[in-house]
Amino acid sequence: MSVTFSEVMARTPLRTFQVVTFIICGVVLVADGMDAQMLGVVAPLIIEDFGIDRGTFGLALSAALVGFGLGSWSGGWLGDIVGRRWSLALAAIVFSLGTIAVSTSADVWQMAFWRLVSGLGFGSAYANAITLAGEWLPERWRSVGVTTLSVGTPAGGMVVGLMAPGLVESYGWNGSFVFLGVLTLLVVVLIIAFLRDSPTFLMARGKVEEAKKAALRVTDEELDLIEETHLPDTDGGTIGVLHRTNKRLNIGVGLAFTAATMVAYGILGWTTTILTAKGFEFDQAANAVAIAGLTSIFASIAAGLIVQRFGSKLAMASFSGILLVTLILLPIMLESLSEVPSDSERMIVVALIGIAAAFFSASIASMYAIMTHAYPPSCRSAGIGFGIFMGRFGAIGSSAFGGTLLDIGAGSTVPFFAVMCVGAVLISSAAFVIDRPVPPASKA
Repeated sequence: MSVTFSEVMARTPLRTFQVVTFIICGVVLVADGMDAQMLGVVAPLIIEDFGIDRGTFGLALSAALVGFGLGSWSGGWLGDIVGRRWSLALAAIVFSLGTIAVSTSADVWQMAFWRLVSGLGFGSAYANAITLAGEWLPERWRSVGVTTLSVGTPAGGMVVGLMAPGLVESYGWNGSFVFLGVLTLLVVVLIIAFLRDSPTFLMARGKVEEAKKAALRVTDEELDLIEETHLPDTDGGTIGVLHRTNKRLNIGVGLAFTAATMVAYGILGWTTTILTAKGFEFDQAANAVAIAGLTSIFASIAAGLIVQRFGSKLAMASFSGILLVTLILLPIMLESLSEVPSDSERMIVVALIGIAAAFFSASIASMYAIMTHAYPPSCRSAGIGFGIFMGRFGAIGSSAFGGTLLDIGAGSTVPFFAVMCVGAVLISSAAFVIDRPVPPASKA
């Protein structure tokens, strides 16, 4: 009997190969996060070493964001052409060598160039790792698996934050980048040795015999596989991200990612500045950011379970609705603070920031689940890369203009949070624009 690979996975238990694939993809994204966020951790040392101001150093920090956006789409496109496995290996090589090269920088311009190169690898690795892992997971595990992987990069940031003091003490900031780059090259060995392209992808590329051979990793007998048509109004052939059948999906993904990352980078990037201006001590403001990071991780994982149980449309609308309410309450609370905030006032503000972080992270994680479900196998990597690429506009916009919005307020945070509220509304609207949402468990 002819079957699709998704049907095969639906009726077989989770195998060791699938778990190993998921773990290695997770390790790649943790390494991605470590390499990506090391620069921010050691920024004060580099600024002092180069003798530059913080504004000039921002060139190096923002270069990786630009590279990430370009790399996610171009790397995703490459993954749809040559395969997710080799594209992921290439991406890891690029960002590992780019990270090592950062250590040779003599000025901020050289550093910005190498960070741009590294960013190409960061973005490509993200798109291909999530796609590859998602295609090897059965539908019942896919949403949870993909949203869990999406926290790999922030988890890597937490790891490098713990490692950085010891690395800098032992090797200096230059040697720390070399250490992380070499560590990432070891991950490339794992990718090549253990990962394989999925039968779903191979069938979409017309590689039937390779697909049957790959399928044996999760089944005990060779099967007569057929390609997944995925879309009712196509014949299952190769289509690209910009194909007419993806129109509403692309619009919704673009809206949601741009809006969600605008809110995320706005909150995480400017919280310390906002809170210290409102009477918080620096360590208290930094603690609020750390708590936001923790709530982001837990919420992203939980989002997968919620999307799987209730479907992405209800989940996205609920997440963005709670986010909107939180973003309305935050400026109200901030504008009513005492000159020296009390313990209870600080706790409320920090709690609201943690809640906001949880729900913009849940929204972003849900979009990964939607994209893995909705884009056809022939353009899935590029589709996820497109979403990440669009997200860079929101990230760069918040990073570049958040300070301007705070200046417009002349001490008030209302203009800043008004724009953040618009972002929450756009996330909610995207949930209804997307025409191929993840169905609730009862309808899957």
